[in-house]
Amino acid sequence: MDTAFRKIDIDIYDEDVLQESELYEADPRDPAEVLEDAKQRAGHVRSLLAKNDIPGALTIILDNAPYGPNIDDAKIITLQTLLTILNTTKSADIPGVIKALSMDTQDTLMKYLYKGMAMPGWGDISGSVLLGWHEKLTEVAGVGCIVRTMTDRRIV
Repeated sequence: MDTAFRKIDIDIYDEDVLQESELYEADPRDPAEVLEDAKQRAGHVRSLLAKNDIPGALTIILDNAPYGPNIDDAKIITLQTLLTILNTTKSADIPGVIKALSMDTQDTLMKYLYKGMAMPGWGDISGSVLLGWHEKLTEVAGVGCIVRTMTDRRIV
C-alpha cells in the first residue's frame, strides 16, 4: 500500500493557512530577558512563600506568563516555581487561594495544571497535587475555566 500521500504538505497549496505567529502576539522581549524575568519572579515567589502568602505568590508567577517561541527555559522555570507553590499549599487552603485570584489568573493556572499533567515524569511526581488543584479550581471557577483554557491559542 502506498503511503506517500501522507508526506505531502497540503497546506502549501492553501492561501488561507493560519500561521502560529498569527494566532497571538508573542512576548516582544528578547528570550534572555524573559528568562531573567522568570528567574527574578521565582526568587520573589520564594520570599512570598516564606511569608506564607500563597495568593500573592500565585499572582506573581501567573501574571505575565511567558508565551511564544524560543523561551522554553523560562516556561520550565515558571512551571517548576508553580509546582513548588502548589505542593506547599495545604489542601484546606486551596479554595480560598483560588477565590482570591482573578478570572484570567485562574485560567492561566488551569493551563499550567494541564501542562504539568501532560509532561512526562512530572505528572507522576505531582499528579495527585495537580488533580486536587484541578478539582478545586473547577469547583470555584466553573467549567468555563476549562473551556477558555482549551480554546486559548497561547500555550504556556
